[in-house]
Amino acid sequence: MILTRGARVTGAVLSAVLVVIVAGWLIRDVDAIGFGQLWRNWSGLYDIHIQSVPTTSATDLVLFVVYVAVTVAALRTASAASALVVAGVVTLTVRLPGLWTIGSRRMEAVYSDELRSRALICAFVAVAAAAAMIIAAGAGRRPPVDSYERTPTGPGPGTGVLTFLALSAAGAVLIAWEIRQIVRDPEFFPDWYVGGDRVAQYLTGPPPGWATVMLALLCVFAGISAAARARHARPFGLVAAAVLLPGGVFGVVRIVHYDMLEHFADLSTELQLSLLSSFFQVFAALAALIALALPGPVRAPGQDPWSGSGPGWGPAPATPPPYPGQRPGYGYPQGGGGFGPPPPPSQPPPGW
Repeated sequence: MILTRGARVTGAVLSAVLVVIVAGWLIRDVDAIGFGQLWRNWSGLYDIHIQSVPTTSATDLVLFVVYVAVTVAALRTASAASALVVAGVVTLTVRLPGLWTIGSRRMEAVYSDELRSRALICAFVAVAAAAAMIIAAGAGRRPPVDSYERTPTGPGPGTGVLTFLALSAAGAVLIAWEIRQIVRDPEFFPDWYVGGDRVAQYLTGPPPGWATVMLALLCVFAGISAAARARHARPFGLVAAAVLLPGGVFGVVRIVHYDMLEHFADLSTELQLSLLSSFFQVFAALAALIALALPGPVRAPGQDPWSGSGPGWGPAPATPPPYPGQRPGYGYPQGGGGFGPPPPPSQPPPGW
């Protein structure tokens, strides 16, 4: 199935709205704090003095890139339904908690009323736009009508296995650390997951536990989809790996900044595992991004499924057989034009 032109334009417009929202908050933080100080704050290097508390995290920068890519994909290709869905799902995951956390007492103590009002309006708009993107991707589907409208398939076998191992393992590691968090600090439950006065979070972001669990579920889902070579596996896997990468990168930055590797043997077992998890998170995200960077095989509806090396993938014959009842100037080109005849039935006739 591919998207109608109306659904593509609608998805592109909604994605552009999300681009503007995220860009506005990023520009606000850069203007108030400076890019260098903002980057250090995102990295968790808190031995700095900043004039204003940032409203964004590194996830917002990743979302900005994702929204731009989805906008371009929706305008350029008719097979962008999965891209719209994953962008909508991630947006709902990130922005939905803001509807009830922005008005908390902790937010009132950190951010001004003007900032909180703007953030709440943006959260409502983002949630509505995300839901509309998912609806547009589902309601605007249609089957391809000719061989020029290609539909994507899932990743290849090797790519699927590599993506499954990388993302599923990363998701399992994230879940394991969340279980450890509950066991070690049960007094922060449930504020760690749904927000509250005892847990700090960015104005435009979700509670830390919520963000980690949702990312873990996205990674596991994308990994299983890649192993099954599902059609939606590539966009879901790319977005999951892109959101996973900053956490690992900034973890490595902290390790290098505080010279933890030089004293690795002196650290506690839990801290050693935390360091190794940061390196593994970077490795898993990069492995999935590289594996899924190239587009998967694409099947054209007009290709002969019994020609060439395998079902549905062989080249069309150079000179197609006559097509009974076809009038000159209509339908598929005739006489060695390099285009195949209309697709045969999905099953060979009896006695074939």
